[in-house]
Amino acid sequence: MIDEQFTNRFLALHYVFPVPLNKIKPLLEYDPQLTQLEKMKPTFLASICRISENRAINLQQMYQKYVEIPLLQIYEKHTISPIIFTNPNYPSNLLNLYDSPAVLYVKGDINLLRNDKKIAIIGSREASDYSKSSIEKILPPLIQKNFVIVSGLAKGADTLAHEITMQNGGKTIAVLGTGFFHVYPKQNADLAHKMSKNQLLVTEYPPYITPKKWNFPMRNRIISGLSQGVVITEARAKSGTVSTMEHALENGKEIFAIPGSIFSPLSAGPHNLILEGAKPVWDGHQILEELLK
Repeated sequence: MIDEQFTNRFLALHYVFPVPLNKIKPLLEYDPQLTQLEKMKPTFLASICRISENRAINLQQMYQKYVEIPLLQIYEKHTISPIIFTNPNYPSNLLNLYDSPAVLYVKGDINLLRNDKKIAIIGSREASDYSKSSIEKILPPLIQKNFVIVSGLAKGADTLAHEITMQNGGKTIAVLGTGFFHVYPKQNADLAHKMSKNQLLVTEYPPYITPKKWNFPMRNRIISGLSQGVVITEARAKSGTVSTMEHALENGKEIFAIPGSIFSPLSAGPHNLILEGAKPVWDGHQILEELLK
């Protein structure tokens, strides 16, 4: 059984210090149950957390405030389930990341995290009709084999991946780059609400975190980390989509790219990845052949 007192202390720490696990680990090694945090000298806390002394003082003050607040109950009222890294529901493959999320905040069907058959589909926010028709062709065989489709709730290819999965009766996970009180982009608020019922929303950020441009590259490592493989539809040569692929390559994931028109700048991303060894695909069965070997 998970120690609820430790969980509450950890959630309070993460609320005021929302960083990946590798930045919290030195503190946990010194104080595994987080019972000493309030009593530490700020200079010592600053040194083990690699933060300024002023930030350490502020962290302690904020922690003392939030550790008294029943965060678990508050999250439950908002149908948010926090999964800390020691929880059995925390996906073990995320612990292989250098900077694993310390907490996953989820809304929806938590069972989707337990399904090992996950494939990410990502692409440009400017996705054309070619992305739509490509995703419509590739997804059905994957859904028939009970693969969960992972994407990032961004406009464009991500939105198409989530919507087309649901239209085909499949299951999908959206990884957000914000807290749940600030779904981004706003135009996908309805989609997020719909997904929070029978699909799954995941974020490593406490609910109050607003959109910041550096949060989205961080989100990308979770998209690739959760998945066996990653499919890229359309993307420019330099884009956030390509950075997701870099995360996937670093973590030994299968990379698939949908070839496109040589006249489209949105084909440059997948074509470059094919040059670097990504498998070109134009049918979901090709992906299944690789993943179900």
